[in-house]
Amino acid sequence: MTRLFAVLAAVVVLVTVPAGAAAAAPVGPTQLNAADMLLLNGVRQAGLWEIPAGQMAATRGGSAQVRKVGQMIADQHVRLDQLVVDAANKLGAVLPATATTQQQGWLNEMQNARGRQFDQIFVTRLRNAHGKIFPVIGAVRAATRDPVVRKLADDANTFVMNHMKMLESTGLVRYEMLAPAALPAAQDTSSLAMARANAGINPPLSTGVLWAVLAAMAALALFTGARLYLRTRF
Repeated sequence: MTRLFAVLAAVVVLVTVPAGAAAAAPVGPTQLNAADMLLLNGVRQAGLWEIPAGQMAATRGGSAQVRKVGQMIADQHVRLDQLVVDAANKLGAVLPATATTQQQGWLNEMQNARGRQFDQIFVTRLRNAHGKIFPVIGAVRAATRDPVVRKLADDANTFVMNHMKMLESTGLVRYEMLAPAALPAAQDTSSLAMARANAGINPPLSTGVLWAVLAAMAALALFTGARLYLRTRF
């Protein structure tokens, strides 16, 4: 019975993973935070729909440049997909095996388009997707504690940057329609905020306790100053 379940699981993977995409085989659990998993899943799911999208563009693109870019993106995503699967196997992480409903919708949209319309949909969808994953890669690369995730972020950054440039080489990117950059809120650098951030106490001190400590320190300084003054006078 156990062998039967294993065979069925293998069949499911073969059916749902697109041609060219690798199949993950986790070897054991590991401690990954949400940001690490966001990168692993994001890179994996990008390949699950961009490999078939690129393959579609390579054969159905209306222009020679779109066909060339489509083939290059498909080939490179096969390599990137293998890298993310290898990373997941080292970390014992489970990766998705199918594209999201939205991603499948984009593929259906391309399937029903022809010529110049296909080219525009292909470039627009992929350029927008790459623009969204690009800042995620940078954020995870800057903060991850795991060397395997760090290496994957380095590799993914190179691939995604190149793909954005390839898509832009078609002349079909509508920059005015790209999503605006999601910048973090300005940091609060007030003294109280810095004290909270650097207290290093668990549980952290409340605002009232901090003010009480500051008041006690001020009173102590005043008392010490008064004693020194009286000594010099008498």
